[in-house]
Amino acid sequence: MAAQAKEGGRRAARRQAVFLLYQHDVTGIGLEELERNAERDGTPVDPFARGLMEGVAADPTGLDELITAAAEGWTADRLAPLERNILRVAVHEILDWPDIPTAVSINEAVDLAKRYCQTEAPGLVNGILGRIAADEHEVAS
Repeated sequence: MAAQAKEGGRRAARRQAVFLLYQHDVTGIGLEELERNAERDGTPVDPFARGLMEGVAADPTGLDELITAAAEGWTADRLAPLERNILRVAVHEILDWPDIPTAVSINEAVDLAKRYCQTEAPGLVNGILGRIAADEHEVAS
């Protein structure tokens, strides 16, 4: 039961991180200011969401390079901003959060894409993350 509650909390935190990163990507407003705005609106930023946002913000170019390499004919900058940020968060999780199973990171990203993106987005997200996870597994072996 505790694991379920933790994952439900992480699901909401992932959504929060993706939406704040999306707002940052589209508007250029700093993450700190967006976080203050969220808190002022009564939605404090979850510590897990903050960790994800900080990780993505630390190296968005590196994450985008991995996404582009796995996207087969697409570049990260050609992806819709919401899909791009869903992918950035999931790739960051896969690379830098070893306590989170890769399958969980991928499934959560696909679920976000199903809920908030175009019809084709879940398949695109799943394919890109599957390739990155496979490449990461080869490197780790």
